Amino acid sequence: MSQMQLVYHGELRCEASHFSGAKLITDAPPDNHGKGETFSPTDLLCVSLASCMVTIMGIEARKLEIPFNSVSAEIKKFMLANPRRVGKIRIELRMPENLKDHPHRQILEQAGLNCPVALSIHPNIEKDIEFLYV
Repeated sequence: MSQMQLVYHGELRCEASHFSGAKLITDAPPDNHGKGETFSPTDLLCVSLASCMVTIMGIEARKLEIPFNSVSAEIKKFMLANPRRVGKIRIELRMPENLKDHPHRQILEQAGLNCPVALSIHPNIEKDIEFLYV
């Protein structure tokens, strides 16, 4: 179990603290009455998915003794109205080219697609995930 705290600072800004001492700030986005000076809560949802996928893939790569470096992700969030919510998360995972034909490629991809955050996101949110080997 992780323990975290959150404090509302007004002006639609929150500060979250992790037990490690790490902190992060969220703002409401400009299209929802906020300043948009940092991540919104829904941005964090999308980034959490990409981060979880890459982390779980890294764990699997370590188990399989596969070098897993230079991985990055481009993340896009698509909002819906009535009710306002995330409708789609688009993630392009840029993977090292040397993994394109690796015999364990499918194992790595499935590990990412089945990470804890992916399995926790409501099924009404479309997850559009693409693995690009560059």
